[in-house]
Amino acid sequence: MNIQNIETIPEILHDTARNAIAAAFGAAPVTVVAPVTGGASGAHAFRLEVAARDYVLRIEGKRNPLRNPHQYACMRRAAESGIAPAVLHTDEPNGVAIMDFVQQRPLAQYPGGPEALVTALGALAHKLQDTEPFPVVGDYRVFVERMLGRMQMSFAPGLIDPYLEAFARIRAVCPWDATAHVSSHNDPNPRNILFDGERLWLIDWETAYRNEALLDVAVLAENFAIVPELETVLLKSWLGTAPDAALRSRLVLMRLMTRLYYASLLSMMAATPQAPVQDLTAPTPEQFQAMLISGKVSATSADTLLMLAKMLLASFKTGMESAELKAAMATLE
Repeated sequence: MNIQNIETIPEILHDTARNAIAAAFGAAPVTVVAPVTGGASGAHAFRLEVAARDYVLRIEGKRNPLRNPHQYACMRRAAESGIAPAVLHTDEPNGVAIMDFVQQRPLAQYPGGPEALVTALGALAHKLQDTEPFPVVGDYRVFVERMLGRMQMSFAPGLIDPYLEAFARIRAVCPWDATAHVSSHNDPNPRNILFDGERLWLIDWETAYRNEALLDVAVLAENFAIVPELETVLLKSWLGTAPDAALRSRLVLMRLMTRLYYASLLSMMAATPQAPVQDLTAPTPEQFQAMLISGKVSATSADTLLMLAKMLLASFKTGMESAELKAAMATLE
């Protein structure tokens, strides 16, 4: 097997890469191996060129007991439904997948602007939820509570307590019917959505499992529908009809729940030092963007991840104090 530029792949992964490439392509020569950057999962990704076509070789990073055991089954099911790029090979025990490469363009270039993009995202979420239900991994609410508990251990005493108490209030009111749960990506953030110039694709299925139908919609709304008009477009595209007051109220709570999830996740990714974090001071989104542009912060540093976690906690607190939240709680209670 001829693999050019294999030195691009860390030497410790050479055997894994060779085995996967042989399983997918046989003896066909690999003429290009180039790293693919931009993912936040910690997995290694490489573009392969074989017979003048491009593919992605993805090898998971450090594995742990909390790893989703069903992600490859979910990925294949999504690919078969035309939601994820086609999958040529998976090796679940070794955390390896080879799939079609998507030459992506910025989401900002989606024809028709934000409203058309949000419409397409709602339709994509609907299509995913129409697939055969993914396996059950656990209760998202329990995961959030546990992650907040871990976050609590890295912060000064009392700092995270109000967020746990607020989450308990949300959990007590937000309807939750596990029998109605659907296939869910659970992390459709902008990094995991590719635009190829014609259509959208979902990638990175590490957190995929059966979940509450509004979860993916809430994450999409947080990232792409920050104004009420776009939220309405998203909901109509996903539902196929206008949303009622109860569904809008549930979405308010789900959006807040996702902020706690991502705040906890970013805090863990930041690998906070043994000395507890002493305060929750955070910049505004505008201030943070200015810091990024000026180069004062690095987009992927531990300090930046912790800053983003604090920003999400601040956003959650603002949401909990809003009239919108009070109205939503009253509707659902």
